[in-house]
Amino acid sequence: MLPERPAILSIIPPMTQLNIPYPATAYLTGFLRARGFPARQADLAIHLVLDLLAPEGLDALHEAAEALPRKRRSASLKFFLNEFPRYRYATGPTLAFLQGRDPSLAQRIVSRSFLPEGPRFSALEHYLDDDSGDPLNWAFGALGLQDRARHFATLFINDLADIIREAGDARFEFIRYGESLAQSQGSFAPLAAALAAPPSLVDRFLERRLFATLQENPPQIALFSVPFPGSVYAAFRMAQSIKAQHPEIVTVLGGGWVNTELRELAEARVFDFFDYVTLDDGEKPLLALIEHLSGSRPREQLVRTYVRDVGSVRYIHSGEADIPFSEIGTPTWEGLPLDRYLSLLDLLNPMHRLWSDGRWNKLTVAHGCYWKKCSFCDISLDYISRFDAISAAQLVDRMEQVIDETGYSGFHFVDEAAPPKALRAMAAELKTRGRVISWWGNIRFEKSFTPELCHELAASGCIAVSGGLEVASDRLLGLMQKGVSVDQVARVTRAFSDAGILVHAYLMYGFPTQTVQDTVDALEYVRQLFAEGCIQSGFFHRFSCTVHSPVGKNPAQFGITLQPAPFAGFAKNDVAFNDPSGVDHDTLGRALNKALYNYMHGICLEDDVRRWFDERVPRPRVKRDFIARALAAQ
Repeated sequence: MLPERPAILSIIPPMTQLNIPYPATAYLTGFLRARGFPARQADLAIHLVLDLLAPEGLDALHEAAEALPRKRRSASLKFFLNEFPRYRYATGPTLAFLQGRDPSLAQRIVSRSFLPEGPRFSALEHYLDDDSGDPLNWAFGALGLQDRARHFATLFINDLADIIREAGDARFEFIRYGESLAQSQGSFAPLAAALAAPPSLVDRFLERRLFATLQENPPQIALFSVPFPGSVYAAFRMAQSIKAQHPEIVTVLGGGWVNTELRELAEARVFDFFDYVTLDDGEKPLLALIEHLSGSRPREQLVRTYVRDVGSVRYIHSGEADIPFSEIGTPTWEGLPLDRYLSLLDLLNPMHRLWSDGRWNKLTVAHGCYWKKCSFCDISLDYISRFDAISAAQLVDRMEQVIDETGYSGFHFVDEAAPPKALRAMAAELKTRGRVISWWGNIRFEKSFTPELCHELAASGCIAVSGGLEVASDRLLGLMQKGVSVDQVARVTRAFSDAGILVHAYLMYGFPTQTVQDTVDALEYVRQLFAEGCIQSGFFHRFSCTVHSPVGKNPAQFGITLQPAPFAGFAKNDVAFNDPSGVDHDTLGRALNKALYNYMHGICLEDDVRRWFDERVPRPRVKRDFIARALAAQ
């Protein structure tokens, strides 16, 4: 039996992101500490990468690469082996530069003689040249020394990621690890087989870091918050190590991936690794579990928790209400190495870079989504369906506490869609207090965002917004229940841009009943939005049908039939479907992404959109001045 206030460690498993901690453990740790628990947190993602890129890690990679047969060595691996002394010499200082600890190194990096330039540097050849003869001058200009150096340093680090993947573990990437083992896998067998295999070089470094973390202040409960499929394998691998070496530690699994993928969990082998699995927001289930482990609550009164019961899996939920968002408290980043994260510059687009560049305090304006109607979204799940807001005063109080703790005044609001009413109130509260911050976040492109409001938000510190345009087609937007139209999106995004706020559009292709003509028309709308200065960045993703969305629950309404994979008690979320339109969306997607990459860099904005497609496609039905006319009519 555990004490009433057990020591708790919340773990961010590899891989998530490298520029800032994923916020789930910060919220849990802040909540637990506010209630008197000795709680701490650790980000094993950033620690693993830094360990692998430390001299000892590089030596281990070099040894593993040398052991590979020559015929299996790629161009990347051969270059690494040939230039290894330079890699070992340059990696530490380059990491310090990306951490902001040694900005003076920029001069040496941009000289193009300090870093060994592997295959990733070939990307520089694709950039538009200008009259200066410098292929990056168009992006950075004469004063962009630091940004130019960080882009080169990022290419260098990505070259090393390729080496880790080839010599250390074929499943490894900087933002995901073993993703395919957990992505809507109906059976636990692939993950079980991977966990039964001998540990890879990456696994060994991860286990070493895990045990060092446990020894710092041994916990009685270890919480694993798993947000993505690409962090599942490492979470299970670490739990496996804990069970082997420290069976007295209670292991608990939760997080975004669990909430969407394990809602029908029946695989008992999961509990060889984790003692408990919880769903949805973790605060209430965790409090109930701690009370149970300390003997003050019977197991039958657990909240949204899976347990193993005589070889089978049992779901227990007492029905108790969640803790209101106003009582969750302020997240804390204390204990996380904020000065060791890497500000990477993958893409040169000024909006797109925000996701990997800079140290943003991640916060939510409200819980859930105030719209919760989109037919492709998991609107039946708690993280979307339960909208719960707080006052502007309380929100800014939380922001000020975070600033005092971290020293950073930049915020990334990670809401599904921050409510315009709440943002207006926040802007007014910030103005009243005279608080200077910078912020960006997700919104809906709805008409409430008037030019007046956009200027108010800009004055409050808003530098960028992201929102879903999805398929730029009024017919499909109606089918999606987005509640917006293309011309409305044009006016709203232009209002943000006119206020000096960068705009990123989430775009989608492959939605049920989407034709080739729809796709060509959508790209024409997108071209015009870029050309008219309405949006500065975007990302096309392939539509994925999930079992929790209106499309997944009512496929006939959207003209499709589902083709679910066999389910053997483990993960279940994405589901294949048959669309009678028969469109080759994969081929179209390549054209869409090629076009978008160029549009984000201001290239070919006046060209016919058909140039991007390898196959013959119909002429756009959209007039070339549609967006211009929509803007003039406002």
